[in-house]
Amino acid sequence: MKKRIYDAPYIECGVIMSPLQVFKCLSDDTRLKVCLLIRDHGELCVCELVEALDEIQPKISRHLAMLRSSEVLQDRKAGQWVFYSLHPKLEVWVTEMLQQVTQQHVEYLFACSQRLHAMQDRPERQACC
Repeated sequence: MKKRIYDAPYIECGVIMSPLQVFKCLSDDTRLKVCLLIRDHGELCVCELVEALDEIQPKISRHLAMLRSSEVLQDRKAGQWVFYSLHPKLEVWVTEMLQQVTQQHVEYLFACSQRLHAMQDRPERQACC
């Protein structure tokens, strides 16, 4: 079954993404930064991404929905918070590429990381197991 969310490319759920599909998912600046920040921090909630990216919540939520429906991200609910992390079935080459980008282009996320680290009252993370 194919589905289309916002500007998302057509992606078959549960199917390994082609390089073209991966790069289409990451072709938007907001989506790329979301994925890089999450790769760097393990998991983040919507409020942290709103703060880090200095964007409005509906825009962040729309991009998160697209990344989740494409199985680039997964979510986890903890009380009132919804945390997002890279999907565990994401191919190794994709996670390695994201790691390389965060290591080689620190300046790309510098302002986002500064805002995130300065954020007050960040949600608590609890061990899930």
